Amino acid sequence: MTRRSHGCDPGVIGRASEPCDHRPMDTSLKAFLEGGPADLPDRIAPIIPPGVEVRLPFRGGYEHFKATARHRDTPHGRLPVFRWSGRTGGGA
Repeated sequence: MTRRSHGCDPGVIGRASEPCDHRPMDTSLKAFLEGGPADLPDRIAPIIPPGVEVRLPFRGGYEHFKATARHRDTPHGRLPVFRWSGRTGGGA
């Protein structure tokens, strides 16, 4: 049995499928962060829990990013864009 270059072998009745060697990127729990401090270490962040806001710890406080209707192509796949909406706690 040969592997398909685009994914996993669905198997044949009576035989187990070959294991997957290609997994699609999971972009549903990541966001591209737009705006906010220029020195944020990363512009790709997890959305935990999934919702309309990302709260990112940074310099003793939190940077807040709100969901937009836009998406952006990134090395991590096509991600929803979250726009900076403010900061709470800590110093600047």
